[in-house]
Amino acid sequence: MSNIALPVASFSPLYQQIKSMILASLQASEWLPGEAIPSEIELATRYAVSQGTVRKAIDELAAENLLVRRQGKGTFVATHQEDDWQYRFLRLEPDSGEKIHLKNQFLSCKSIDASDFVARLLKLKQGESVLQIDRIQTFAGKPVVFEEIWLPESRFAGLNLEALNTWPGPMYAFYESQYATHMVRAEEKIKAIAADTILGSHLHVAQGAPLLSVERVAFTYGNKPVEIRYARYDTIDQHYVNKLN
Repeated sequence: MSNIALPVASFSPLYQQIKSMILASLQASEWLPGEAIPSEIELATRYAVSQGTVRKAIDELAAENLLVRRQGKGTFVATHQEDDWQYRFLRLEPDSGEKIHLKNQFLSCKSIDASDFVARLLKLKQGESVLQIDRIQTFAGKPVVFEEIWLPESRFAGLNLEALNTWPGPMYAFYESQYATHMVRAEEKIKAIAADTILGSHLHVAQGAPLLSVERVAFTYGNKPVEIRYARYDTIDQHYVNKLN
């Protein structure tokens, strides 16, 4: 008689189940960015588990930068509108060591049909409407970044050039405030390129000058891609920081 392998039952630790439930509430905007979530005791009562189980779930969400613990105040939903978090995804730093504050100049914002490349990365149908945004970012009066950005128009309906140019802070804070879209993580591809005529014009560098190309896909809750950025950096006086744990 031959042995038959029995299927192995999948098992998820209880704290992981609670983590998934809290994440579902974040996805459903039950608690908005910047707001406090219920206390550990309240959540333990809500989910009928121990406070320690809730604490472990919250610890993981805090480690993933989805929640922020504040001593004596509670636990809050992470937001890009706070000073400490506004530039969490910014990796450009001046060689001088000073703090960088980039000034935005949006050049265009138009609706186009998604190319194969954009549709694939944003998980859209080919030809679905997306917004293409071009912007230059300057530091100390010098252009250092030129970006092309693509967003699904269905999520960012009504977004226009005037709204972008009148927003005073980072774009991720704008997405959060105006479109209830919170960026939680990003994936990047980085390589060296040479400036062509167009990039040279935007960044005030000579044709053939070395630039850093960074292709980023940013995700909101549920691992959903909602933004593509194709940035070219002039790193003659700046460098790109990557901290590895």
